[in-house]
Amino acid sequence: MTAGPIRMTYREACRQAIREALLADPRTFVMGEDVGRYGGCYAVTKGLLEEFGPQRIVDTPLAENGFVGAGIGAAIAGLRPIVEIMTCNFSLLALDQILNNAATLSHMSGGQFAVPLVIRMATGGGRQLAAQHSHSLEGWYAHIPGLKVLAPGTVEDARFMLAAALADPNPVLIFEHIVLYNAEGELDPAVNGVDIAHARLRRQGRDVTLVTHGNSLPKCLEAAQALERDGIEAEVPDLRVLRPLDTAAIISSVSRTRRCVIVDEGWKSGSLSAEIAARLAESAFYELDAPLRRVCSREVPVPYAAHMEEAALPRVADIVAAARGVAQGR
Repeated sequence: MTAGPIRMTYREACRQAIREALLADPRTFVMGEDVGRYGGCYAVTKGLLEEFGPQRIVDTPLAENGFVGAGIGAAIAGLRPIVEIMTCNFSLLALDQILNNAATLSHMSGGQFAVPLVIRMATGGGRQLAAQHSHSLEGWYAHIPGLKVLAPGTVEDARFMLAAALADPNPVLIFEHIVLYNAEGELDPAVNGVDIAHARLRRQGRDVTLVTHGNSLPKCLEAAQALERDGIEAEVPDLRVLRPLDTAAIISSVSRTRRCVIVDEGWKSGSLSAEIAARLAESAFYELDAPLRRVCSREVPVPYAAHMEEAALPRVADIVAAARGVAQGR
């Protein structure tokens, strides 16, 4: 008898992925702020200190530049560190380590040194954590050669991307959206791994493509359901791998629908959405029957007040209006 789907939260999927990695390889350890005794700022590592001990679940000082650097050194020395940064805003304190060391050492050494480092960090707004804890900076890191950048938007990807990231000889950044931690989804028991090189088509359609990733994925799927009631069939490719960007998958979808809305929680100026739009203009301009549209966060620091935060972030209604506009030629 075949086992049925397993239902769990995104948070639990992340925790199980980390636990499995620790069990599978004694070289693997977790380090970061509050990952041990507190159980993680978002409770992802809760219970792991008791199971694996302080040598493998390492609480660090509030010093991102220091402990990310220590993680890089550990990776070069042959260990498999999983470094947690509490929020992507704080990763800027370690940008020198990530950009000038993790991303470049393999290239600068002519391949003599590998940096098999995984950095997990929370991203995005929607939990009233104000401007210092709510921005979406994954597009910045997707700009940097030498890094692989992942943005799991489903429970399945949250559960299985970590193992593939740890197997990669190069540094991998995993951006977990804070709103998704409480989201629930189903795991197919037959699935024991995911691809971290390609986008994934989450919904087929014929009228408009909604390109997205992370927490904008469930918003786009909800928008697609609303559009269906108007007779508009939206296709939803989930980028999930932001570097290297799966340009072929985006062009393939747009070639079918001939219309495109790019949904990105980052700011519009200089964003990942701008890069996608540029690639479509360069390589698929004549496939388009309507101008490209983008739905992004407002160009302001993310507000604390709930109604202002909601207005600043991409909303389902905004996605529906943009998609309806391109589909109906407005």
